[in-house]
Amino acid sequence: MSRIKEFNLPDLGEGLTEGEILAWLVKVGDTIELNQPIVEVETAKAAVEIPAKWAGQVQAIFHPEGTTVEVGTPIIAIDTDPGAGPIESSTDDLPTPSAASLAAVDNAAAEGAVEPGLIGGPAPGGRTAVLVGYGPRTTAAKRRPRKGAAPAQAAAPPPPAPAPVPVQATPAPAPAVVNGNGHLAGPVLAKPPVRKLAKDLGVDLRTLTGSGPLGSITREDVQRAVAAPAAAEPLTVGAATTSAASFGADREQRIPVKGVRKLTAENMSRSAFTAPHVTEFLTVDVTRAMKALDRLRGRREWREVRVSPLLLVAKAVLLAVKRHPMVNSTWAGDEIVVKEYVNLGIAAATERGLIVPNIKDAGRLTLRELADALTDLVQTAKAGKTSPAAMSGGTLTITNVGVFGVDTGTPILPPGESAILALGAVREQPWVHKGKVKPRMVTTLALSFDHRIIDGELGSKFLRDIGDFLTDPEAALLAWT
Repeated sequence: MSRIKEFNLPDLGEGLTEGEILAWLVKVGDTIELNQPIVEVETAKAAVEIPAKWAGQVQAIFHPEGTTVEVGTPIIAIDTDPGAGPIESSTDDLPTPSAASLAAVDNAAAEGAVEPGLIGGPAPGGRTAVLVGYGPRTTAAKRRPRKGAAPAQAAAPPPPAPAPVPVQATPAPAPAVVNGNGHLAGPVLAKPPVRKLAKDLGVDLRTLTGSGPLGSITREDVQRAVAAPAAAEPLTVGAATTSAASFGADREQRIPVKGVRKLTAENMSRSAFTAPHVTEFLTVDVTRAMKALDRLRGRREWREVRVSPLLLVAKAVLLAVKRHPMVNSTWAGDEIVVKEYVNLGIAAATERGLIVPNIKDAGRLTLRELADALTDLVQTAKAGKTSPAAMSGGTLTITNVGVFGVDTGTPILPPGESAILALGAVREQPWVHKGKVKPRMVTTLALSFDHRIIDGELGSKFLRDIGDFLTDPEAALLAWT
C-alpha cells in the first residue's frame, strides 16, 4: 500500500459542494500529527479548520490560498511513513500521468473511516478540531504509471514559436494551441461542470492552460479567460473627449459573490419571495430595563459578565414564546410544525457576511446561562470560528440593528422560521411619563412574521408582551414565571 496519502476536501455538512481555501496552516516538508489542523476553508456556511486524517510529512499542496475547490478534490499529499527513507519510484513514485493514462485508470475503492473519537477532539497546540466526520468519500484514481513506463509528455514544455523573418513586415505565426494539460494536442482535462461553463461563455478550452491538479482547467481559469479581453483592452481618450468624465474598469471594484455572502443572498431571496412578510413596530420606554441592567452589573456574581440590552430582549422573547407558542413554528406545506424548544438565533455581522448562529434550547437557560451563551456566540462569530452546526436548526431570530445606531428596520425571515425581531438603538428622548414630558430611554422594536402562520392579532400580542417586559422587566418576571 502506498505510503503517500492524498487528502480530499471533505463534505463539511448539509450538502455543501465546494469551499475556498483561506489559509494553509502547514507547508511542504512539515511533520504533522493526526487531527492537527492543516487548512482553513470557508464554505457557504462558515470558516472551519480541517484536521489531518493521517500523521506524517507534507509532500505536496495542490491548491494555493484563495482557490475554490470542489468537495472530493485532493488538496494535500501526506507521506504517512517519512522515516522509511526516500520514496522509491518502483512503488511510490508520483509522476504526472499523461491524459491518456489518466483516462484509462480505474477508480480505487474507498478507504476505511478514521477511528471514531479522534476527529473533533483536542488537537496539538491547544486547538480543537471542529469537524466530527468527513462525510461521504468520493473515490480517487489508483496509482500512477509504474517504473519503466514511458515518461509523461505533460512535463515537456511546448516548442517555441518560430521567430518572424526579418526581411519584410510579415506577421509572426500564430502561437501553438496548448490545451489544459500543457500538450500541443490531445484531450483537455476539465470536469463536466467546467466544460458546461466554458460552452455557455463561449470559451475554447483548448486555448487555456489549466491551474488545477495535473494541469486540469478550473472554473477560475474559464472566468479569467472571459475577463482577460476586457481587462487587456486599453483605455483610450481622444483629444475631443478629454474634458468628458471617464468611467472605465479602473474605477470599479468587483467583489466575487461566494461563501457566506452567496448563501445569505440565496436564503434571503428565497424567504422574501416565499413567505408573505408582515412587519409591525412598537416604540417602548425602556428606562426601567436600563436601570435593572445597571443593578445587575453591580451584583458581585455578575461583575465579570457581559450585560447588554440584548440580554433582556432575548429573555423577553423567550418568555413571550411560552405565552404564544405558535410564533415558534415552521410552515411545512400541508401542516404547521410548532416547536416546543427555542433555538434562538442572533444575527451577527462578520467580515465574511451576515451569519445567524443560534443558542440551542435557549428557553431552558437561566438568565446567567443565557448571558454566557450570548457572550460566547458573539465572540465566536467575531473570531470567524462559528461552525456550520451552530447555524443550523434555528427557530426564532433576533437582529440587533441598534448597535449600528439605527432606530429599527424591516428584517427578512431566515428560511424555515416564522418570526424575527429587530432591536433598535436605545436613545434618550422626550417621553410623556406620569403626565409630564421627561427625558426617558426609548427604543423601537420591529417584528416581521410569516402571515401564513401568524395573523395580525397573534403578532401584535407577541410584540406587545415583549414591550411590556422591557417596560418593567422585574414586574414581568414576577408575573410570568
